[in-house]
Amino acid sequence: MSTPTHPPTPPRAPDAPGERVAGIVLAAGASSRMGGPNKLLLPVEGRPMVRLVVGRVLEAGAWPVLVVTGRDAPDVRDACSGLPVRFVHNDAFTGPTSGSLHAGLAALGDDTDAALVMLADMPRVGVDMLRDVVHAVRRRDVPLAVSRYGDVLAPPLAFRRALWPELLAWHGEGCGKAVVRAHEHEATMLDRPMAALQDVDTPDDYASLAG
Repeated sequence: MSTPTHPPTPPRAPDAPGERVAGIVLAAGASSRMGGPNKLLLPVEGRPMVRLVVGRVLEAGAWPVLVVTGRDAPDVRDACSGLPVRFVHNDAFTGPTSGSLHAGLAALGDDTDAALVMLADMPRVGVDMLRDVVHAVRRRDVPLAVSRYGDVLAPPLAFRRALWPELLAWHGEGCGKAVVRAHEHEATMLDRPMAALQDVDTPDDYASLAG
């Protein structure tokens, strides 16, 4: 079960034209494969990984931005201190990814037209990649925008509100994988380099960031 926190909502970003695309950053994983430390708190480019990724989502024009926490929630919140974001806690963070996605969607207001979904452990995804997804899903005739790395469909991706009931009914790992596949023929596909797909799950993954 998820427990939202409700700090004051910051004003809408002044440079966000047209429809409102919120950001949901999934930062609730147990980080079990790292063998000890929470990967999201490890430094990348001089900042905790979660802060780096959340900052990029904000810079890309998503608004509001929700960070879904799980393990070490107070530390993750501290790592994002000063950023204009809201936090939603997923009590069942050791379960499938869908629980965190559901928590984020449920916390969004009725004035949100679409949701950008991003994993907090993908630090190779740049601001331009995120911004392209936000811009693509603002088109009313596009129900979703998806990043494509070769044959792999993965975040960042965005879903218009019409698809949220399907996302909320789906349970499993990944960011709405079954919903993406069901609507792949309708999606705007954004081709990306394979290198950007790498997430950080293990100590070797983290060490490769410096390579």
